[in-house]
Amino acid sequence: MEEKDFALRITQLRLSKGVSAREMSLSMGQNPGYINGIESGKALPSLSGFFYICDYFDITPMEFFDVSVKNPTKSKELLDATKNLSNEQLEHLIAIAKGLK
Repeated sequence: MEEKDFALRITQLRLSKGVSAREMSLSMGQNPGYINGIESGKALPSLSGFFYICDYFDITPMEFFDVSVKNPTKSKELLDATKNLSNEQLEHLIAIAKGLK
């Protein structure tokens, strides 16, 4: 993943969460322009900063880099919701998901 793609991924995840760059920065205990600096390509987070970003989004680093999943937090929520479903219920859910494509 290139630096610009890294910045775009943070923006995508942040917008999916519905927060501003300023709100995210402050929630992470950083200065108000921290995330804006990363998203604009002016800075990169440290490794520990990257882990804090993943924690903020409640995702793993692997989920961060898997750009095929647009909203990993919602995907994880959906997966958790399916854990106690019957095979028949899972088949219905799969059919619905395929129909949404």
